[in-house]
Amino acid sequence: MTRLSLLLLLAVLSPYFPAFSQADFERELQTKFVMAEAGEVIDVPAGHYTITKTLWLDGVENVTIRGAGMEQTVLSFAGQIEGAEGIKVTGGKRIVIEDLTVQDAKGDAIKTQDVDGITFQRVRTAWTGKPKKTNGAYGLYPVMCQNVLIDSCVSVGASDAGIYVGQSENIIVRNSLVHHNVTGIEIENSRMADVYDNITHDNTGGILVFDLPNLVKKNGGNVRVFNNEILDNNLKNFAPKGNIVAGVPPGTGVLILATSDVEVFDNKIVNNRTVGTAVISYHMTEESIDDPEYDPYPQRIFIHDNHYERERVRATSQTRMGKMYRFKLKFGKDVPHITYDGILPEEAFDSNGEIKDDYRLCIRNNTNATFANLDAEGDFKNIDQDLSKYNCTLQSLDPARLALDK
Repeated sequence: MTRLSLLLLLAVLSPYFPAFSQADFERELQTKFVMAEAGEVIDVPAGHYTITKTLWLDGVENVTIRGAGMEQTVLSFAGQIEGAEGIKVTGGKRIVIEDLTVQDAKGDAIKTQDVDGITFQRVRTAWTGKPKKTNGAYGLYPVMCQNVLIDSCVSVGASDAGIYVGQSENIIVRNSLVHHNVTGIEIENSRMADVYDNITHDNTGGILVFDLPNLVKKNGGNVRVFNNEILDNNLKNFAPKGNIVAGVPPGTGVLILATSDVEVFDNKIVNNRTVGTAVISYHMTEESIDDPEYDPYPQRIFIHDNHYERERVRATSQTRMGKMYRFKLKFGKDVPHITYDGILPEEAFDSNGEIKDDYRLCIRNNTNATFANLDAEGDFKNIDQDLSKYNCTLQSLDPARLALDK
């Protein structure tokens, strides 16, 4: 059949086969989410689809949401009129989301809450155009979940964190690419997490491990950050004012804030202009603490066998902390790769004035690493760059283990 004959045939048949309707597709997809039953696969075929309302899956088990590939299946929420998330999953067990892109959601791209066994595989979240504060806060956002696997995913443009895992337990984030977010990967108030084999570049901050007050789940820890490439995270901070990450200075590689039992090793931490790795207490945020159960001090932090490099440039002058590095500390172009605020509670010291093991910071076997204890509690008057005082070893942390098939 010639091309002309085919076009004539399609013209004759077109009244009997109406043109594809985006509204019909969205209605059908919404129905699949709402009516999903245990063991079901929600297939989303290749195509670029306009979705106007949150796709919500609630309280089911063993459901897979499957596209045809990150580049082939794109769900665009640019014209979203209802709901904040692109995809939202609440409750349930053993949910898999794979092989698709969620783009330009009004709020978070994909949020999962109270799910036991959530897997993201080959999922891309993005906000198109230049990074801006009106972008959604989080790309991949599992919160209050157990057994979280994020594997081979991509996240771009989030105004808080590209990949954020909060108040969760048993977590693996691996093989993923995050760039042009405020923070690349963030583990917050969570336990038993492994973050490895990821590339985080051109964010404001590369990888953050936080404990924050006034959250339901407290006292995160046992977080391992290893075998990552943490490169050129010097993007201007575009977080909305008042957000905790709005205080992260551009040029931050790894930031450990007020959490315990963190091991950072075998990473390439390169060309983050303000600080390669910072270990700080919550007091450095200058925010008040009204949570009596909250511990604002980092404890048992082990930084070892990383490779550090940075160009001889001055630290950023953006954010209050950035101005501190740039102007108050007066390091010029030789900002240390690793900095520690040095703030400790009275109970951190024994009767001889020595720091107890529970409050030790150990730093050893890092390539090119320079260091400074900033003496923040003493108004930065006695900055100490003697790294030998921190040449100690802490017991390696246990790896995270997931139970995704229970």
